[in-house]
Amino acid sequence: MNEVYLLHHIRLIEGHEDVKLLGVFSSRELAERAKERALNLPGFKDSPDGFSVDKYIIDRMGWTAGYRTV
Repeated sequence: MNEVYLLHHIRLIEGHEDVKLLGVFSSRELAERAKERALNLPGFKDSPDGFSVDKYIIDRMGWTAGYRTV
């Protein structure tokens, strides 16, 4: 296995992002199942559009171009 799937939930609170990492999964299917379970939990069920599942390759850097603060 050289890839994993991260399940995040993000919502805006007073103009700031509240980011929660719900888990790291070995397949997109398992991440989606976890999302479905989380949709029944307090807080998460009130902002169902805040979920994302993202694939990451193990041992590969994700930020390769750096960043700038504007």
